[in-house]
Amino acid sequence: MTAPQPRPGILDIKPYVPGSSSAPGAAKVYKLSSNESALGASPNAIAAYNEAAADLFLYPDGGSNALRNKIAETYNLDAAKIVCGAGSDEILQLLTRAYVGEGDNIIQTEHGFLVYALAAMSSGATPRFAKEKNLTTDINTVLDLVDERTRIVFIANPNNPTGTYIPISDLDRLREELRDDIILVIDAAYAEFMEESDYNAGEKLVESHDNVVMTRTFSKIFGLAALRLGWGYCPPVIADVLNRIRGPFNVTLPAQAAGVAALDDQDFVDRNRAFNREERDWMARQLGAMGLDFVPSYGNFMLVKFPDAPGLNADDIQAYLKSDGVIVREMGPYKLGEYLRVSIGEKEANRKFIDLLTKKFSHDR
Repeated sequence: MTAPQPRPGILDIKPYVPGSSSAPGAAKVYKLSSNESALGASPNAIAAYNEAAADLFLYPDGGSNALRNKIAETYNLDAAKIVCGAGSDEILQLLTRAYVGEGDNIIQTEHGFLVYALAAMSSGATPRFAKEKNLTTDINTVLDLVDERTRIVFIANPNNPTGTYIPISDLDRLREELRDDIILVIDAAYAEFMEESDYNAGEKLVESHDNVVMTRTFSKIFGLAALRLGWGYCPPVIADVLNRIRGPFNVTLPAQAAGVAALDDQDFVDRNRAFNREERDWMARQLGAMGLDFVPSYGNFMLVKFPDAPGLNADDIQAYLKSDGVIVREMGPYKLGEYLRVSIGEKEANRKFIDLLTKKFSHDR
């Protein structure tokens, strides 16, 4: 008998591989591979999570109403346009599932988040990759790829893994030049780290158009990655569609409670942002002193380029760092094989990373 077969194209998908978290043989592990919060989670969020343990026998609120109201209050948004999910990944998957089908295509930048392409392929669609300019989203190359079968354009802003961003004026122009039946998805996972005056996470475009969605996450600056909590800000017609196809209890009760508490603790968010800025600037100075090229970043990570030389190339440096417990992210799947992405972690981890590199790269070599 023939075994059950998936739809055509499913087995062509290469599963997403998250950042490594183990370094066998190392005395201590410093995980700098997944862009997690350097300061952990808010103590208030941890307390709310622990308190929720008493109610584990209860189903969560299927509409995540308290959480949506708190998000709306925090960011001055309309709660009716907010859809919560198991990480912003779920919102991205739901959008693709709802609006993309066989023979369609989606557009993302050539070094954009891999989940967009995987979601498209799982729906039988083709991902198209727009060339970037200086590792930054180029609106012109995105628009050049649009055709009659384009259904969604995904823009990560700031982008992971490059750390670059584009101003709201570029997003405005992109939206104005897209057809009204194409959804512009602005993935603003790192928005809370942004301090530039020409940046907007995307809520302005959602408010003024029926085909723009902004996605956000609690995994980064809020430090709730383990809870898988995110949300999308959508026009009412799109929010209605997502609510029809999402799971009825897709956000757990402890996650909702922790999310509300995390939003209440803006002092923690401010401390985390300031710490990230200071450590990122410090790391940039150290890398520059070693003569290493890196991409100026607006997130909680840096993309560092390594020379094409035995012992000093990205693959060899990754193995060297891992042998001493420092785990960074390889960039081969993003077609950036000469780079490594390093998260901005706690001070001890950042200094361990720099100390190890200093032994390899110095002006005396």
